[in-house]
Amino acid sequence: MGGSVDLHSHTTASDGALGPRELVRLAARHGVRVLAVTDHDSTEGLTEAIEEAARHGIEIVPGLEINCDVPGSEIHVLGYYVDWRAEWFQAFLREQRAERAARVHRIVERLTELGMPLTAAEVFAICKEGSPGRPHVAQAMVNRGYVKSVREAFDRWLHANGRANVPRRRLTPVEAVQVIRRAGGVPVLAHPGLAQRDEMIPELVQAGLAGIETYYPEHSAAQIETYRATCRRLGLVATGGSDYHGPHTGRAATLGSPAVPAEVGAELKQRARDLGASV
Repeated sequence: MGGSVDLHSHTTASDGALGPRELVRLAARHGVRVLAVTDHDSTEGLTEAIEEAARHGIEIVPGLEINCDVPGSEIHVLGYYVDWRAEWFQAFLREQRAERAARVHRIVERLTELGMPLTAAEVFAICKEGSPGRPHVAQAMVNRGYVKSVREAFDRWLHANGRANVPRRRLTPVEAVQVIRRAGGVPVLAHPGLAQRDEMIPELVQAGLAGIETYYPEHSAAQIETYRATCRRLGLVATGGSDYHGPHTGRAATLGSPAVPAEVGAELKQRARDLGASV
């Protein structure tokens, strides 16, 4: 069963399959009433999502997701209720997207060295106006016939320790938490069960982390209970969401799934108020 709260979704402003209006309409069909749009290093989809949501009685939580590489793994930090219209924050996001584009060039060079010739232009044609990243590289690999699916591209070549992956020149997770707090937002550690770097949580809390994404499609029941307990112990918000990108990723994510307790949306909004966000 799905739920009415989904605090993690993506549009074509980064690496999702649906435009902001399409995503909101799909959320409405799935019974989602509170939807966070959390594109990678981009808030470009928020205006259209908010406009469309007004037609369906859906509350949009403005957000984004920042990716950070750490030795041997990758940490993602979600930011909610940020002052996303602030010019300094948009300048920061433009710098982040520029580094994403530069990384695409480095990855396609590596793939070419590995015998899979690819051009950055092919990747950017898939990305269009979105925030470029490995999912777009993976789709270009599918188009060339090097792999059969986006999932295979990641599993064989593009995962954190994959032969074709090239680390970002990026923020640390602590810096990501700090920039979200500077923007008046609520920083939340995304899908920690995938990163398996829970030892970093105390350091992130000290930097200002306010929540952990607990309810997540790829978290086991045991992991969900562990992160719920961690949130209770540390006074954090236990958030959750589908991380919906669309069917092209090979993941079985569905908007509104897993079910996130309805009170989480209100708890996140209250935490934003407590931190001084304009909600």
